[in-house]
Amino acid sequence: MGLTKQYLAFKPVANFNIIASGRANVAFVSVGGVDGRFVAVAGAEQVLVWNTRLGEKVLEFARDKQEVTFLRPSPDRKHLAVGYTDGVIEMFSFESKQSVCTFSAHRSAVSAMNFDLIGLKLVSGGLDNDLVVSDVVAQSGKCRLVGHNGAITEACFMERFHDVVVSSSKDTQIKFWNIETQSCFKTIVDHRTEVWGIALMRNDDFLVAGSGDTQLAVYKIAENTSNAVEEPTGDLGDLLLESEATSPFRCTQIGNIQRSGFGRTINLVVENNGQILGCHGTDKKIELFYFYSVDEALVRLTKRLKKLDAKSKADDTNANANLAERQLSLVDEIKRLPAISVPEKVKSFDLLLGSNDELRICVTFVKNFIQVFTLNVAEKHAEASAIHTIRQQGHPSEVRSVAFSSDSLAIASGSGESLKLWSRASQSSLRTVDTGYVVSTCFVPGDRHVLVGLKTGQLLIVDIVTGEIIERIAAHEKELWSIVLTPDMRGCVTGGGDTTVKFWSFELIADPTKDAKSEVKVLSLLHKNVLKLEETVLCVRISRNSKYIAVALLDSTVKIFFLDTLKFYLSLYGHKLPVLCMDISYDSTIIVTGSADRSIKIWGMDFGDCHRSLIAHDNSVMGLQFIPKTHLFFSCGKDGKLKQWDADSFEKIITLPGHVGEAHSLAVSPNGKFVVTCGSDRTLRLYERTEEPLVLQDVQEEEREELENNTLATGEESTVPGLPGLKLPSKKTIGAEKAAENILECLEVSKKFEEEDTKNIIPPLMYAYEATNTDDFLLAVLTRIRASDLEEALLLLPFSAVCELLERIPKLTETRQDQTETICKVVLFLFRIHQKPIVNNQMLLPVIQEIIGKLQGAIVGLRDMIGVNFHGMQMLQREVEANQGVELFRDATKTRRQKDMRRKRKEAAAKRAFVQIST
Repeated sequence: MGLTKQYLAFKPVANFNIIASGRANVAFVSVGGVDGRFVAVAGAEQVLVWNTRLGEKVLEFARDKQEVTFLRPSPDRKHLAVGYTDGVIEMFSFESKQSVCTFSAHRSAVSAMNFDLIGLKLVSGGLDNDLVVSDVVAQSGKCRLVGHNGAITEACFMERFHDVVVSSSKDTQIKFWNIETQSCFKTIVDHRTEVWGIALMRNDDFLVAGSGDTQLAVYKIAENTSNAVEEPTGDLGDLLLESEATSPFRCTQIGNIQRSGFGRTINLVVENNGQILGCHGTDKKIELFYFYSVDEALVRLTKRLKKLDAKSKADDTNANANLAERQLSLVDEIKRLPAISVPEKVKSFDLLLGSNDELRICVTFVKNFIQVFTLNVAEKHAEASAIHTIRQQGHPSEVRSVAFSSDSLAIASGSGESLKLWSRASQSSLRTVDTGYVVSTCFVPGDRHVLVGLKTGQLLIVDIVTGEIIERIAAHEKELWSIVLTPDMRGCVTGGGDTTVKFWSFELIADPTKDAKSEVKVLSLLHKNVLKLEETVLCVRISRNSKYIAVALLDSTVKIFFLDTLKFYLSLYGHKLPVLCMDISYDSTIIVTGSADRSIKIWGMDFGDCHRSLIAHDNSVMGLQFIPKTHLFFSCGKDGKLKQWDADSFEKIITLPGHVGEAHSLAVSPNGKFVVTCGSDRTLRLYERTEEPLVLQDVQEEEREELENNTLATGEESTVPGLPGLKLPSKKTIGAEKAAENILECLEVSKKFEEEDTKNIIPPLMYAYEATNTDDFLLAVLTRIRASDLEEALLLLPFSAVCELLERIPKLTETRQDQTETICKVVLFLFRIHQKPIVNNQMLLPVIQEIIGKLQGAIVGLRDMIGVNFHGMQMLQREVEANQGVELFRDATKTRRQKDMRRKRKEAAAKRAFVQIST
């Protein structure tokens, strides 16, 4: 099939302007072994790692078009776990800069994540009210904990008590879970409002919870002994006794910490050693609390008792009158550190304690900037000071307008506060000018000045070289929605909310800031004419032949006037809602309008007839512009998508990956090679034209396939007959369905191959897997399934396929002992899910007995081999060390010893770990 018309594809090039998304948290990370300098933040669907000292991006981790919702670095600082809005968790490696594993854990956005002490397990909570514990080494889910009735706000492992997870939720409850039994053994129901955060302090001695009020509840955690439980009375007492007996510890509230900030607690953050707790509310303040060690608390208690005894003697009262004052209290355990006053509302923050009692606090703000503070914890009256700020690389608020320079090298963007000039090649900020609320921008011919229209109706002339506002013109009484240059490049036309269209010409006047004798000229605008209309003007465009001017009005019509006489020519009506954007083609024959009714209409300029009406977007069409010297145009809408259209054939050419949220505006470069868009996710997205040709039929087929691939053929729920309450620690994905299809196809092809007499002819599918026999073919299919999808894929198999798969296991165990672990996973899962039908099937009885014997033998052999290798290497190490007098593998043993010492130190007392902070 020949090409009827060739189009060239546009590809995304870069995202810029965003410093830190408002949805996810911030985390200190280690890059190149350096701590305290690098932070990881979310940038819409990407993860950005910033060097706070230099203010530069050093790393970017990208997945698909899903927004990042949570970040958590691993304890060894080598990996970063990233949660997304679709419930998927990706593990990225700082060394390879690639994703190392994926967990399909939740059915909605991930809201909390934490590793255990050594980083082998990961617990995550989501907006689907569930907790999922994942095995990082096996790269698969371990268990799903169901019991909360609201979104999870925090989840973490306990260090002192093995396999215990603590979680908080919007259902006002704090729950303690046992991973082995997959059940909740203790619930705290003291709170009357949502619990927004919990923190385990000082090696699990204290649990701090923050809720909707201005107090933090403090709970004491102590090991449960038979003598510690008092005799209860009544039915409620019996329940409490039973609850305490099944719990390995007691958790009792010992007091509250009164916060000095206002509003509810938003975040509770603990530094790595569990000594310093940070929290913030809805105000501009971060509060810090220091938890003393046991020895320090006893010293403080002794000093307080001495003062109390001295006071009692002076007052001549009984010193033992108040026993409560003579016991350890929160006053002895906790010290309030100086609060940090920040310039704007805090979104999230992270803490890092260094070797010289230096505490680093990295804060992200709602207004798209990052600030790093430092505080000396040891000093008595220390004050926090800001040492690094990353602010200039992005707008504080959403960008509303973008424009290209005439040479396509610079981009101007306007937001609610300022105008920024960007380099298109490097995506770096060149100039920032404080202007006010910008709603429209336009470069002046020569690219030395930018015209800026404000929400107040003012028209600003900005000098790019100096970054200053030359002149403020009160152009309109209300919003200045549109600025367009005249075709002769000698003036401009503006349209505003005061129902007028004004015509201006460029003039060079003497600089008012210089002397009268000075010959320095500056650009100014001279008002020439005005067109008064009956409705608010939303958009203005002028045809390239200087013949017509089109004006989009609030009454959902577009009126076209003659440019020279301003007499009425045509009225385009047909849109149900106001036209927000429009453009006229280079040959002045077509005008395209985009409306809030989601449609794009293509009109002829000669008679005003509507050539075609297209339902273009899922929401309002916000931006629209022709590619110069073509009848191709781009459109963007509140659905976040960017689409390319052909105004001659009325076909959509391609849909490009757009914004996470709404798209506000777009601009096409004068050379037609670049497109830039802005949106509510605070990103500026740049697209570039490639030399790759597009065929519309192929593009449409790919879009249909993608739509089909995104819908599960077997439904969302994982159901098995006889197991109605099945809750796997994974969710059904497209990958799991494809994996199940591959297994079924493999079994079918293998059966046909074994039944045929001609064994020399290998089936094409088996050849594609590079397998010469059915055993290798089956194992190749199983090993290529992603670890997190394996259980869901096996769950989708019909029981007949399960029986056929189990019959192949004994031979597989003998021939491929190198894959014993994978075979064990498959067999154990199938036995657990299909236990009753397998037991009731008499034909499978000899197969099961054979599987048990051979698998046990394979596992024993594998264990013996690992043991022999391990002890053999130890013997070789001792021989080499004895002969050479040096320690073999010194770095490895040194690292292991340091980890052991650190673990013992944490178990004995919460002493500070050494963290080297680079200044």
